[in-house]
Amino acid sequence: MKLALKVDVDTYRGTREGVPRLVELLQREGAGATFLFSLGPDHTGRAVRRVFRRGFMRKVSRTSVLEHYGLRTLLYGTLLPGPDIGERCREQMQAVRDAGFECGIHCWDHVRWQDRLALADDAWTRAEMQRACDRFEEVFGAPARAHGAAGWQMNVHALRNTQRLSFGYSSDTRGTHPFLPTYNAELIACPQIPTTLPTLDELIGRDGTTADNVADRLLALTDAKRPATGHVYTLHAELEGQKLAPAFERLLAGWKAQGYELLSLRDYCDDLAPEQLPHHEVVFGEVPGRSGQLALQGPAFLSPGAPAPDYRWTRDRAVITQHGQPALPAGAG
Repeated sequence: MKLALKVDVDTYRGTREGVPRLVELLQREGAGATFLFSLGPDHTGRAVRRVFRRGFMRKVSRTSVLEHYGLRTLLYGTLLPGPDIGERCREQMQAVRDAGFECGIHCWDHVRWQDRLALADDAWTRAEMQRACDRFEEVFGAPARAHGAAGWQMNVHALRNTQRLSFGYSSDTRGTHPFLPTYNAELIACPQIPTTLPTLDELIGRDGTTADNVADRLLALTDAKRPATGHVYTLHAELEGQKLAPAFERLLAGWKAQGYELLSLRDYCDDLAPEQLPHHEVVFGEVPGRSGQLALQGPAFLSPGAPAPDYRWTRDRAVITQHGQPALPAGAG
């Protein structure tokens, strides 16, 4: 059984402090993982504008935001200038790659993406994603092949850009198994590897769950439900890389005892045949314990017996074809 670990890195502090701790812990446990970096300014303090979003204050009160993020981080972008993560944390990011972990893109500006994407047009969305891609290549010397959207926030333009930017796979959604996304019947030739499990901050503070017993609750879920395609778990450098590190350590030991192989998204995808993946509509809805609308794996688009598009697949990308010829130029969207 496979269990892919996806590490979302949202902040300057998470990159400098949480990421090295996670690398050490994962190496000690022999676990793979994919680290997805925020590459532009840390404007965490501007998230205060979400105070009127449904469920936001409940989440903040449950998960002790000040304790996990620290006062200084919560002032970035308001009373304090937001540090440029990609400029100031190059060494920390490169050290993750040098330690053998897959690295990919989370976003340019975490708060900006989460707060503006829903109503953004193609030009804004494309510019944000291109800035992140350009900075990633500056830091790592090669293009990114993995993408995982901040806060599971996507729109149709962002979905199209996962194909245009030639990502090998993207993990922007919540769902149950890998799929090829469609949006209003438009096919997107970039596989989605959805997060299948709840995050720790979604569980803590609900139904008697605390930081002390949250690992047991999550382990019970993975023991009871073992899908054929395995699981994808999203963790955060600011949580599991700091205050919740003991809970994460218990999770790693527990998953290994349950027989799971702990992998990066890249290794998780090794056995996937894109031409055999089902097509599912991307829809938007709520997830228990998290505020706002998230991109979700919706209903199947094509019935099992219906003719499917033909794909030419490499490890880095899929290109949709018609009658053996590319329907879109490589890198187009």
